[in-house]
Amino acid sequence: MVIDMNDASLTTLAQLREFLAGTADVTFTSSGDDGARYRFIAGVLRRFGYPALARPEKGLLRRYLARTSGSSRAQLTRLLRRHEEQGGLSQRYVAPTAGFRRRYTAEDVALLAEVDSLHGTLSGPATRVLLGRALRLYGDQRFERLAAISVAHRYNLRQLTAYQSVRRHWTKTRPTPVRIGLRKPPQPEGRPGFIRIDSVHQGDQDGFKGLYHLDAVDCVSQWQLLATAERISEAYLLPALQTLLEAFPFQILVFHADNGSEYINHTVAKLLHKLNIELTRSRPRHSNDNALVETKNGAVVRKHLGYAHIPQRFASDVNAFCAEHLNPYLNFHRPCFFAVDEVDAKGKIRKRYPADQIMTPWDKLRSIPGVEHCLKPRLTLDTLQHQASQIVR
Repeated sequence: MVIDMNDASLTTLAQLREFLAGTADVTFTSSGDDGARYRFIAGVLRRFGYPALARPEKGLLRRYLARTSGSSRAQLTRLLRRHEEQGGLSQRYVAPTAGFRRRYTAEDVALLAEVDSLHGTLSGPATRVLLGRALRLYGDQRFERLAAISVAHRYNLRQLTAYQSVRRHWTKTRPTPVRIGLRKPPQPEGRPGFIRIDSVHQGDQDGFKGLYHLDAVDCVSQWQLLATAERISEAYLLPALQTLLEAFPFQILVFHADNGSEYINHTVAKLLHKLNIELTRSRPRHSNDNALVETKNGAVVRKHLGYAHIPQRFASDVNAFCAEHLNPYLNFHRPCFFAVDEVDAKGKIRKRYPADQIMTPWDKLRSIPGVEHCLKPRLTLDTLQHQASQIVR
């Protein structure tokens, strides 16, 4: 609803005071154009003789105009100053009737799309050089406007519908960086507790997935434990992983994996943080960062469990076999090669595998100086020796 107000009957300052006092709770807004508002303000100023008024009376008139015209205090100050300097008010701004003229036409956009199509959508600076060469070196006047275009605005033209309908550039999905775990290899320095882990899939058959093996190996002692999960989802992987970590006889200090999402995720990171275990992962272009467990996948997992498909429903049975038979055999009775580093005349480190360094992970573990301090609470070397003697075969 629009109400027109006729204030011609307000001719004295006393009437203005009564008007302002009586309309204290009424808000006026200006919905007309600037020209009508300027005419209203100029008419009030002339009617009351604004330049000849005293300071308090000018303030009263300003409050009246601010209430009825909808102008702000700062805007009224500018308008009153202009009225005093020019002797009146007039609208300065006039909206353009034909709109703004485009500097770059549809032909320019089509020409840019043609250049990008021929050259494979180069970067903005490189495309600018091409457009400049076409004008200055080959004299093609079609590029007169495009040769002077800025690099930033060239990308704006590429977003126009006219450009997209002619030339659409597809880019590969950019990988999202995962900031979980440190990219570095384990550095045990002769201490047990730096394990490397990997997953081994037990084949597909007729579109059905097989079960998954979790293979974890200690870097120094080569103490190896296998666990089996029906799937590598959170519901199946986390219980198997937690059981695997608890089965190691020594404290786990570092958990190293490749960049697979089954281990590099916030859920596993939260579990390891709770157990005060550092999570590290392999570096790019360093295939040896997780090489130890990769060799165990072939020499142990594939050799003893094969490549054939094992249905997921047998995960609990295979897991029980690994915990009761395979893991004790691997750690107490299966010999492993242990490398000795030798530096040649050129300063290169070479690994040797002497015969006297072939031993079981249990023999290697108890030969480590001060290993008693690395074992878990209430676990001693005598207890482990008793477990080794219980296995006859």
